[in-house]
Amino acid sequence: MDQNFRRHGISAKKDSWKTILLLSYQSLGVMYGDLSISPLYVFRSTFADDIEHSETNEEIYGVLCFVFWTLTLVPLFKYVFVVLRADDNGEGGTFALYSLICRHAKVSLLPNRQIADEALSTYKLDCPSETENVSRVKGLLEKHKSLHTGLLVLVLLGTCMVIGDGVLTPAISVFSAVSGLGFSMSKEHHLYAVVPITCFVLVGLFALQHYGTHRVGFLFAPIVLTWLLCITTLGVYNIVRWNPQIYRALSPYYMYTFLKKTKRRGWMSLGGILLCITGSEAMFADLGHFPYTAVQIAFTFMVYPALILEYMGQAAYLSKHHQLNDHLGFFITVPENVRLPVVIIGIFAAVVGSQAIISGTFSIINQSQSLGCFPRVKVVHTSEKIHGQIYIPEINWMLMILCIAVAVGFRDTKHMGNASGLAVMTVMLVTTCLTSLVIVLCWRKPPIIALAFLIFFGSIEILYFSASLIKFLEGAWVPIILAFILMTVMFVWHYATIKKYEFDLQNKVSLEWLLALEPSLGIARVPGIGLVYSDLVSGIPANFSRFITNLPAFHRVLVLVCVKAVPVPYVPNAERYLVGRVGPQAHRSYRCIVRLGYRDVHQDVDSFESELVKNLAAFIRFDAADNRGPDSFTSEMSGSGECRLTVIGTACEVDGSVDLGSVSAGFETIESLTEVIGMEPIVAVDRSERRVRFAVDDESDRRHDDTNNSVLEELEELRAAQEAGTAFILGKSYVKARRGSSFLKRFAINVGYNFLRQNCRGPDVALRVPTASLLEVGMVYVV
Repeated sequence: MDQNFRRHGISAKKDSWKTILLLSYQSLGVMYGDLSISPLYVFRSTFADDIEHSETNEEIYGVLCFVFWTLTLVPLFKYVFVVLRADDNGEGGTFALYSLICRHAKVSLLPNRQIADEALSTYKLDCPSETENVSRVKGLLEKHKSLHTGLLVLVLLGTCMVIGDGVLTPAISVFSAVSGLGFSMSKEHHLYAVVPITCFVLVGLFALQHYGTHRVGFLFAPIVLTWLLCITTLGVYNIVRWNPQIYRALSPYYMYTFLKKTKRRGWMSLGGILLCITGSEAMFADLGHFPYTAVQIAFTFMVYPALILEYMGQAAYLSKHHQLNDHLGFFITVPENVRLPVVIIGIFAAVVGSQAIISGTFSIINQSQSLGCFPRVKVVHTSEKIHGQIYIPEINWMLMILCIAVAVGFRDTKHMGNASGLAVMTVMLVTTCLTSLVIVLCWRKPPIIALAFLIFFGSIEILYFSASLIKFLEGAWVPIILAFILMTVMFVWHYATIKKYEFDLQNKVSLEWLLALEPSLGIARVPGIGLVYSDLVSGIPANFSRFITNLPAFHRVLVLVCVKAVPVPYVPNAERYLVGRVGPQAHRSYRCIVRLGYRDVHQDVDSFESELVKNLAAFIRFDAADNRGPDSFTSEMSGSGECRLTVIGTACEVDGSVDLGSVSAGFETIESLTEVIGMEPIVAVDRSERRVRFAVDDESDRRHDDTNNSVLEELEELRAAQEAGTAFILGKSYVKARRGSSFLKRFAINVGYNFLRQNCRGPDVALRVPTASLLEVGMVYVV
């Protein structure tokens, strides 16, 4: 028996390693397209103006040494061994780091945090106990509101630079690859052919986005693998043929001699060298698609050696060719008889690399939108099987126009490289700062370790950042202007969102007002379900009181719905719905908080309506079972007049009040009450998910509900209301600044926010509310 167990264990281990290796192969096409095509333009951008290739080879050797150590320290040591471990339930990127920090310290600016959120399985805080130094750092962050704002600005800056990289990377990648065609045509034809071909490829690339990466994804990994094998072969060939001793240039001594000889010009040339690490951030941003081990193996054993050998091969070739100052590009080092096939492979690899950054741009904008930091845009899911593959039409066409404008406007890799380099280094600096906070707050390491991480890698990145920033007039102004515009839009939208939420909190209606709405006052209850949407997690929203004032009637079943973002990447379906009563059982009013992570999306309306009814039915059963005990559910009210809420799926009870102060990390959950509330596990991809069965006609349910006629009656009313129809009641808001506000605030709210609100998708589109069932209530917010 033990031998059989060992054999099965060995087999499972082999299968596991086979899976890891397969995922490592697949990750090539998603994560490393951008990084793998950097040899196309690094040497060309570095030697564009600042330094020249001399017969002493000190410049070539120095650049190679910088490239080697930059690739080793930043992508390998920083990202693969440190940053990739700072994942948020397997997800990576700027918002993953921010959500981790928000969960471990109260630094979020949106005051809708609840104790119930800590009970989520994806909200886990499995970290060592706090030390005194860690508590000081945490206390300092939580105490000063300005630090909260500064942290958000830092995150928005990194987000904007990622979007800017989504504009610049496709332009420089495709342009550099297409430039290889210049060797097979005359100089005059080359000048007039490269830009149109580049634009044609870019238009085709963006035109295919609506099909989704899953339709062409099977081609990505073979293309990148072919490209990596190609550049590895070329690198080895050039090393062996031209300079087998090129490995000596990897000594740090050559960086010293390079800077000593070139001085200020050498420092300025670092803006081209840093392009060798473009795409490093993609390893972290796309971490959710692949496990950490697969990413580590793919980079360490496949991508990193291929890049080092290729850069060494280029340097070896150039060390023996000193009259090529105008042609220090990748394709000059390719033998003429294989140059055309390499150009074709390079163009395909550039398209794959561009696809990765475009998909990443869609993803980060969706995350920004879910956390209230970006105007509402249409998000289309291109795959029913693969979570996270999305397409945003408005953003796609804006990116295409900007990419073409960059390619046509600059027409050379020098200016595009300067612009791309600044965007890349800004994102890396933001990641370094946020990771240092994660080391202290989440990993509970001594602050000295985080400070050492920040100083060591921050110094490297600031050196490169300064070299890019000084090229402001030579292309670096593009990402700065883009970032300024995007940050203004995002900050204004987020600021107005917070002010609207605070207005709703101050103007919410009391529970007593709702209970006083009786037929004797001329208020009628009409058949059907009324879903009243608001951002409040407690209290009666002001838009509902405005609705009653203008139309003295509301539905027999009233549900106050709040679709709320939680600082986690995703919320399991079994934990998504937080349901409770508003008032006594006979009033037939409920509250439903739908919790979504920053990578989740709101379901389509049909699915949402049916899921909501199922969860209400399950809550009614659970409420009846709980009321049989000594502690009556309906009689126990929180301080704000709200009943307790129940997580349907895990059946944990929580207080409905908003926690604006300290939040306990020791929130207790109740074990699953499958037998009590009639839930059945369904075999699916996630076996932990459970779905509620709502079938009043089932004999077993009837026998159970016959013990409580009120429960049966409530369930029958719920079903009848669903058959009568559902109305979606949303507030149509207009926001204006208070009298006496500063000019900046009045301009931001009255002009900026209202312009964005009028020209972006409405909440009914974002929530996928059917037009025929929509009731809009006009609301004026004075903030």
